[in-house]
Amino acid sequence: METKSLIGVLAAEVVEELVKLNYSYNTICGYRASFKRICKFAEERGEHFFSEKLGRQYLKERYNCTIDYYTNPFPIKAKSAIRSVRLLGDYQLHGVIVRRIVKKKSYVKPPQFEKILDAYEIECQQNEYAQRGMRSRLQRLFFFVDYLSLRKVMDANEISPELLSDYLIYISPRHEKSIAAILTTLRVFLQFLYQHGYTKKDLSLCVPKQNKYYYPAVPTRWEPDDVKRLIDAVDRGNPQGKRDYAILLMVAKLGLRVGDVKALKLSDLNWATKTITLTQEKTKKTVTYPILHDIGWALIDYLQNARPVCETPYVFVRLCAPFEPFGKNANLHNLMVKYIRLAGIKVPHGKKQGLHSLRHALASTLLEQGASLAMITEVLGHVDSKSTSVYLHTDIKNLKACALDPEEVFSCE
Repeated sequence: METKSLIGVLAAEVVEELVKLNYSYNTICGYRASFKRICKFAEERGEHFFSEKLGRQYLKERYNCTIDYYTNPFPIKAKSAIRSVRLLGDYQLHGVIVRRIVKKKSYVKPPQFEKILDAYEIECQQNEYAQRGMRSRLQRLFFFVDYLSLRKVMDANEISPELLSDYLIYISPRHEKSIAAILTTLRVFLQFLYQHGYTKKDLSLCVPKQNKYYYPAVPTRWEPDDVKRLIDAVDRGNPQGKRDYAILLMVAKLGLRVGDVKALKLSDLNWATKTITLTQEKTKKTVTYPILHDIGWALIDYLQNARPVCETPYVFVRLCAPFEPFGKNANLHNLMVKYIRLAGIKVPHGKKQGLHSLRHALASTLLEQGASLAMITEVLGHVDSKSTSVYLHTDIKNLKACALDPEEVFSCE
């Protein structure tokens, strides 16, 4: 049952907590003013206590913002009001200020959980999790650990089913796919704690399982002409253009992932057999790609006339000193945006335009040309054809052939 507090007292406690957390003076003043507006709204309606219902009513009447503000667009002016309502609600429920997600240069682990988190990272590395997946997993875990720290949990054995329930209530407004990922992260982490003796009980059994259907989003589909225009827009008369041209060709024609492009080494290029052999970063599978004619000449042009003299074994490097490989978090999205604009391609709102979308274009083109799912799975480096089957939704021509004629169906009755 929800515990209600006098709204004026609750607002004062939240302001006091913000001061303790070293929020800036201007930020605190802004929240104080926002709380006063909420208190006045409650007073006008004869409400003495804060409740989630009151918060939703306030946002609806004053900002025309519904309860689904986390899934639907909301007025920009409502952003501060939403945060104020959430501060009051979270503090009343948890007794702490739940920090917003912020990007940190380096996460500072709470001292009481530092040893456990270090051991868990080692466990993930030993299980050979993909670097990008491991980063996402740890990020979700760090939010949970921060929540434990804010709730004054000093030992893993103090984690209780009630505390897990409170945390799940806190994350409940998020998208169902995000919730599913968080639940999986919590379950695996709690199993780790129990199996390694950090907790006496297996709390992973207290984490609910989410029943959901597998419905991946339909991949972004580029027309072959647009892909050609994109690649032709590259100016190969300068070092950057030579490098970018080779990268775009390898992704568009071989279907390499961005991580594999960044990890490609000079030793992976076998010019005698005209092949590229590498271990995929995501699946850890060793695969071999052909060095197609245009890709081969693009690589030669880049290596001979554009790549700086440096000691790194990686093929693609930055062209500004120090000449190093791309960063581990670089997704090369700016590269695509640059040449989409130069090519004059208009991208509809909501359509993805990263390098990964060129893989989608390759898969759709192969499907239209009659390639089997098994072949496309091998080309894209998927573990199984389930991931590849989503491209069936992009084959409009063959999908039309599957459509039924209602008149023909009714005539057979």
